[in-house]
Amino acid sequence: MATTATIHAHAAPEGFVRKYIFSLDHKVIGLQYYFLALVAVFVGMFLSLLMRVHMIWPTAVLPLVGEIKPETYLSLLTMHGTIMVFFVLTTAPQGGFGNYFLPIQIGAPDMAFPVLNMLSFWTTFIAFITILAAFFVTGGAPLHGWTGYAPLSALSNSGPGEQLGADLWITSIAIFCVASLMGALNFITTVLDLRARGMTMMRLPLTVWAWFITAILGLLAFGVLLSAGILLLLDRNLGTSFYIPLVVVNGQVMGHKGGSPLLWQHLFWFFGHPEVYIAILPGMGVASQLLSTFSRKPIFGYKAMVYAIMAIGFLGFMVWGPPYVYERHEPLLSICFLADDHGHWRAFSHQDV
Repeated sequence: MATTATIHAHAAPEGFVRKYIFSLDHKVIGLQYYFLALVAVFVGMFLSLLMRVHMIWPTAVLPLVGEIKPETYLSLLTMHGTIMVFFVLTTAPQGGFGNYFLPIQIGAPDMAFPVLNMLSFWTTFIAFITILAAFFVTGGAPLHGWTGYAPLSALSNSGPGEQLGADLWITSIAIFCVASLMGALNFITTVLDLRARGMTMMRLPLTVWAWFITAILGLLAFGVLLSAGILLLLDRNLGTSFYIPLVVVNGQVMGHKGGSPLLWQHLFWFFGHPEVYIAILPGMGVASQLLSTFSRKPIFGYKAMVYAIMAIGFLGFMVWGPPYVYERHEPLLSICFLADDHGHWRAFSHQDV
């Protein structure tokens, strides 16, 4: 009978390209994710620095950058937020550290689908190059904010940067979603099928539980964002009206009607709220494991911690609900959501909406 290690073993790579570029080794892929996130960190920091320079010296003209106009500032803000949320906070904890350490911690020879793992990284890399390309096209980077609210983001003539730059921004997000879905499937399958003999789910390190729940969140959330991005591209380029009501831009009636800008908010924040926990859960798992290891004490309340991680994942989707309950003026339902919304009780009335 073939063992798991035999089934998932792959030949040692030959040559630099197969070993370090298109590698199937989970450790190499983890390092690739990590260094991609590190590059994204420095790009995001540079954009943040430009914003702060503009706030201190509004009329300054910088070498290679020129004058930072108000619309340029909005573009910097949009790109900074997008790069940091997607290519740093999502990529490094899960793709980088998760790929490197998860198979080691569960006694697996590699991830369940090594080729899919490689494709996931290179798809993420293509998404990163695509979003950077938005700086160099006619009109520049978009200025609709990292949340991409419609109808501003859905109309190609709504402002500077909302032409090809906005299309590249949406395309980059869509490509990133595809990469994240591939990675999530890999993580879930690896944890469920490739654990060492005798390692039950309740014997997994908390780091593995955190990566596992994060992968489930990603599988549910990124598919919705991918669909939302495709609909946004259709509105911008094929004349559909998923997000665009009847609007007037510069005195001209647009050829769209019947759409709802709130639909984009629903779809985006169905991803956006779980994204908070996609970014933080791996860090929580690592912190718990490191504290236990270096204090030389077993984790206190291990099962309670596992159930807490599951509950965080579940409630991460629940906090998507409050803004839309408020919009519909449902006071009774809002009370339930207010208790869930990060544990903060707030007074609610119809006048607050």
